[in-house]
Amino acid sequence: MGFRFLTEAQVRELLPASEFPALVDLMAATLADFSAGRVAQPVRTAVPVGPPGQYLGVMPGFIPATGALGAKLVSVVPSNVARGLSSHLGIIALFDAETGALRAVMDARYITEVRTAAVSAVSVRHMARPDASRLGLVGAGVQARSHLEVFAATRPISRVCVWSPDAPQVAAFVRDMSRALDLDIGRAASAASAVRDADLVVLATSSDQPVVESDWIADGAHVVSVGACRPHQREMDPALVARGRLVVDSIEAASVESGDIVSGLAEGRFGRDHLVGELGSVVAGLVPGRTRADEVTIFKSLGLAVEDVAAGALAARRAEARGLGVELTL
Repeated sequence: MGFRFLTEAQVRELLPASEFPALVDLMAATLADFSAGRVAQPVRTAVPVGPPGQYLGVMPGFIPATGALGAKLVSVVPSNVARGLSSHLGIIALFDAETGALRAVMDARYITEVRTAAVSAVSVRHMARPDASRLGLVGAGVQARSHLEVFAATRPISRVCVWSPDAPQVAAFVRDMSRALDLDIGRAASAASAVRDADLVVLATSSDQPVVESDWIADGAHVVSVGACRPHQREMDPALVARGRLVVDSIEAASVESGDIVSGLAEGRFGRDHLVGELGSVVAGLVPGRTRADEVTIFKSLGLAVEDVAAGALAARRAEARGLGVELTL
């Protein structure tokens, strides 16, 4: 029995910017299924390889409602940026849930990029103030780009301000994204000035240490943190994590993987009840995403295998319908 192989370019063609709103809807439904226990997914296995922060992640998942079964294998190598390579490289393999036969293998880099941003957009939909439109970005890499693209495709954005310690990267980000999205993007002099007046804040860094302080974040802002996904890493000021209404994608995973949460619990800055719930429960209306206009809300994203499997299955269905990819046999 054969399987379909899809390159990154083909996956991009199958999941274009015009489809970002539909991808956000798919991620919302997948998160709701996850939090309701309607999927099978263990916490990812992370095999350390080399320096701290460098690992191979193994992420299997099964969505019975759609029959989507698969796994992502992803390597995380922060030093790849200096080599001119992506820090996240990998594949998604999809299987037939009935026979177990391999059905598709595809590049995972782009799917990881856009599904992460789409999940963040789900948190914005349910946790940000309805009029939130001023976006502050800390980080100017792949995830910062994808977040801006998905946010701009799914809600009005009135202002964008970005900061990163890598000045050439920021310059390229401002140039490329201004042209691509026809937005006026400001280059901030510091992380503080990037986020101080923002009502939407995205932290997309590879930093092991906090990149924002609580005092910089305005009342009523919604903060999305997509970096610091290992227990020894932090992306947010501990005072900010303690201050905000904290929602995660997976309570089980966040309790062992997120340094922002693991360290905060260990230091007694807050208890487990500070994690008010999972984003899927917020989507389902079981947990309020926001309780008042001046509340700081935080979504800590770690990434779920079922997000990759759902997005990969969508790409595979479209590829089969359009005849994209190469048919191979083992």
